[in-house]
Amino acid sequence: MTSILLAATPVHGHVAPLLAVASSLVAAGDRVRFLTGSRYRDAVLSTGADFLPLPAEADYDDRDMDAAFPGRRGLKGPAGIRYDMIEIFLKPVPAQLRAVREAIAAEQTDAVLAESMFAAAAVLSGLPRDERPMLVNLGIVPLALKHPDVAPFGLGIRPHPGPMGRLRNAVLTTMAEKGVFAPVQRFADAIARAETGRGLTRFFLDWPAGADLLVQFTVPEFEYPRPGMPDTVHFVGPVSRARVSTASLPEWWGDLEGRRVVHVTQGTVANSDWALVTAATAGLADADAIVVVSTGGRPVDSIPGPLPDNVRVASFLPYDRLLPLTDVLVTNGGYGGVHYALESGVPIVVAGRTEDKIEVSARIAWSGVGIDLRTDAPTPAQVGAAVRAVLDDPSYRRRAEDIGAAIRRSPGPDVVHGIVAQALDARDLI
Repeated sequence: MTSILLAATPVHGHVAPLLAVASSLVAAGDRVRFLTGSRYRDAVLSTGADFLPLPAEADYDDRDMDAAFPGRRGLKGPAGIRYDMIEIFLKPVPAQLRAVREAIAAEQTDAVLAESMFAAAAVLSGLPRDERPMLVNLGIVPLALKHPDVAPFGLGIRPHPGPMGRLRNAVLTTMAEKGVFAPVQRFADAIARAETGRGLTRFFLDWPAGADLLVQFTVPEFEYPRPGMPDTVHFVGPVSRARVSTASLPEWWGDLEGRRVVHVTQGTVANSDWALVTAATAGLADADAIVVVSTGGRPVDSIPGPLPDNVRVASFLPYDRLLPLTDVLVTNGGYGGVHYALESGVPIVVAGRTEDKIEVSARIAWSGVGIDLRTDAPTPAQVGAAVRAVLDDPSYRRRAEDIGAAIRRSPGPDVVHGIVAQALDARDLI
């Protein structure tokens, strides 16, 4: 039996994918402990894993990030990114490390599986292998692995082929690491020195390159090519897959029959305001389509009205029933929701620039599955024009269907047990 410690920052979009991994590992017979925020205790226990709470200094309520971190209000661009990196992800590292060390000391731990933004893993990755368990990066955000053929992570810049592209990438990487993110790197390095006596050996966002394994939850068709990528990287397909739902259908469901359907969502977290929903409903008010809005659990009447006649709203919707009927998804670019759509071959219009969404958005445009509006505050005209462009050009649908076929062929989280077990066996032979 393999003893595994899962670790996630206390943010829904980071915890939810690892719940599926936990369930799969438990089903495979592994001993699984899950370290994360206190509000996810019941969700963790429902997987069969043991719940370990993060210390209070590393825990917060992600349902209102501006309230948890008031200093981030009004910050945009590089200043906003630097604030989030330091305050949300790096300052909790000493407490995260303390919890990881206590978990390892409490019982035999064969492997630590950490999602990409659990920043304590960046410090762990710098330790010699004989001083830590096997470290596995679970890639629940776009792949951040540094490579000459890709621009630095976090800028949302698509690849440009050839020598000129590599030169551009090298310049951008220097600017990002020595300029935009230099204060963040210094902060991360100081934490590493204080906690381990060693500075970071690489840029902190590139810590997955120092992990023993990198399990990326997408398919290669939706990720930038990186020739010569190490064999420690495994593309396994997305964590969440469409499953048969028992949820009841809204009373208006019959209105979708025989109509074009545009689905609009801001996910379950980034819905403290309805900027994207209101822009989409206004921009598509005169479209020959039904606009279906999900509030991600918030009350339906929290969307400011009145809404156009072609809009239908529900708190939750069964994606296994909705996505096969959907012609275009309008989203802010959550990694999980985008893969849900692609699994069903649905093309996408995306408006997301925060967190990892800027990188998801860039991959949507690069892969040809949709249009990146390159803003998180689009106008109604922008959304309406982009949706009509996707509806009128079948190439978006064809490319989404191609990637959807690759997703359906991929194994998903059930192969994580085997990947880790095989690596542990090989490590024991060394």
